[in-house]
Amino acid sequence: MEKLCNSFDLNPPNISSITTKFPARPTSSLACPSHISCSNGGRHQKFIVQNTVSTIKKCSSSQVDKTGDSVGLNLGIVKGIGRGLVGFAAALAVCVDSPALAQSLTVAFPVSPAHEVNTVQRTLVEAWSLIRETFVDPTFNHQDWDMKLQQTMVEMFPLRSADAAYNKISGMLATLGDPFTRIISPKEYQSFRIGSDGNLRGVGLFINVDPKTGNLVVMSCVEGSPADRAGIHEGDELMEINGERLDGISSEGAAQKLRGKVGTSVTVKVHRGNKSGGGYELREVNLPREFIKLSPISSAVIPHKTSDGRLSKTGYVKLLAFSQTAASDMENAVTELENQGVQSYILDLRNNPGGLVKAGLDVAQIWLDGDETLVNTIDRDGNMLPINMVHGHAKTHDPLVVLVNEGSASASEILAGALHDNGRAKLVGHRTFGKGKIQSVTELDDGSALFITVAKYLSPALHDIDQVGIAPDVQCSTEMLNSPRESYMKNKSSASSLEADSCIMVAEHELEVQESKGSPS
Repeated sequence: MEKLCNSFDLNPPNISSITTKFPARPTSSLACPSHISCSNGGRHQKFIVQNTVSTIKKCSSSQVDKTGDSVGLNLGIVKGIGRGLVGFAAALAVCVDSPALAQSLTVAFPVSPAHEVNTVQRTLVEAWSLIRETFVDPTFNHQDWDMKLQQTMVEMFPLRSADAAYNKISGMLATLGDPFTRIISPKEYQSFRIGSDGNLRGVGLFINVDPKTGNLVVMSCVEGSPADRAGIHEGDELMEINGERLDGISSEGAAQKLRGKVGTSVTVKVHRGNKSGGGYELREVNLPREFIKLSPISSAVIPHKTSDGRLSKTGYVKLLAFSQTAASDMENAVTELENQGVQSYILDLRNNPGGLVKAGLDVAQIWLDGDETLVNTIDRDGNMLPINMVHGHAKTHDPLVVLVNEGSASASEILAGALHDNGRAKLVGHRTFGKGKIQSVTELDDGSALFITVAKYLSPALHDIDQVGIAPDVQCSTEMLNSPRESYMKNKSSASSLEADSCIMVAEHELEVQESKGSPS
C-alpha cells in the first residue's frame, strides 16, 4: 500500500542544478494521505544518460523498491540503435538492481549538434523511461516500445528547433493510443499548476479533449467570466483561437493561448450542435482577459415545505472543480450550513470536469464513515487495488443527493461513485462523462511535464466508468438541465434561483423520500 502512495505525491520535486535526478515521486492528481490505505504495486528502474560533452546523471534511487524488485531493459534495443552513426554519439546505461537481472546495458544513439535539440533528446529518454515503467498498458498499444525510442531518436537528430523536437515526443506518445498520456511545455505546465491552485488570468473556460472525437470541448464556464457573459456553453466545441486552428492541440496548449495579460483580449471560434435537431451554429467572439478567481465552492440554504406541511432547510453546495483547497472549502461550507440548521444536503457536481483525484477522495470522507472503499484502481498487470478510508468520521449524516450530468468527469465521477455505491447518496441528473483513467503528472528535468495514464478505476461496486459514465438513479429531462442558467452562483443569497432549477426540485423530492425512510439509500 505504501508504494502506490509514494507514486502519487502532489509535492513538486527538488531538482539540483548540478546533479539532475528524476523526481523522487511524480506529482500527481492522485495521492494517498495517511488516513487512506492503498495497495502495494509498481515496477521501478533507474537509468543514466551520458554524452560526449557532459555527464548528466539521472538515477531515481528513491523509485527503486527497497526489496530490489526492478525491471531491466529489453536487450533487443541494443540492435541497430547505433548503426550508421558517425561523430556524435551518446550512451544510455541502465542500472538494474534486481539480483536476478544484475547487469548494465550501454546503448548508443545519435546526439544532435543543435544544443536545444540535444536537450530535448534527454527529455525524450526521460519520458520514454517513465512511460516504460508506469504506463497502464504493458503492451504499449501492441508495439515495441524500445524500438520506438530508436525510431524517435533518429527522427529527432536532423531537427534544428526545440519545438520540432517536442513534436516528435508528442508523436511518440500519440502511438500509445491514449489521449490522456501527453507531454506539455514548461510554460503550459506552469499554467496547469496555476489552475490547480485556483488562480488564473484568462477568460474563464474549462476545456478538455473529448476522447471519442479528439476535439476540444467546453466542459464549463466560470460564472460571470468573460466566456460566460459571451454565452459560451458547456458542450461547445472550440475550433480556433486568434484565427489558429486547434487540430492536434492539447487542452493545456489551448488553455495557454486563452490566458494572458489582464486587459488584452482573445478571439475564439466555437461550434455548437443544436440539440433540438435544428442544425449547427458557428460563431466568433472576442473575449477580454480578466483575473479569474476559481473559488471551487458556493453554497446556499434552500427553505421549502415538505408534503406534510413542515418547513425544512436544505443545504446546497456547488463544487466547480477539485482544486487543492476543495476539501477544506467543502468542510467549511458544510459547517456553515450546519450552523444554519439544515436537515439535508444537495451536492451539485454538474459540469465539474474533475481535477485532483486526491481532492475528490478527501471530499468523499466528509460524507462517509468507517473503512469504506472509495475507488478501485486496476494497474498495468490487471491487479485490482482498492483505496479505502481508515476509521473515517463523516462531518454529517444528514440525507444527501448528488447532482450529475454529462459534464461531470474524472474526480467528479470518483466522488459520485463513492457516495452512491456506499449507500450514502442518490444520484439525480444525467449520465456522467465517462473518464475512468487516472494520470500521474511528473515534472521533467527541463521544466516540462509528462502526464501518464497509470491506472484505470472502477467504482466501489466494481462498475466500469471509462467511456460509459455513471447512470443516475433519477433522471432530469434535457429541459430541466438546461433551465435555468446557473446565475445563482454569483452569491450565496440566491436561493430563489435555486428553487427554480427543476433538477433541484427533483433532488428535494428524493431527499424527502430519504427522510421519510430514515435512510439515505
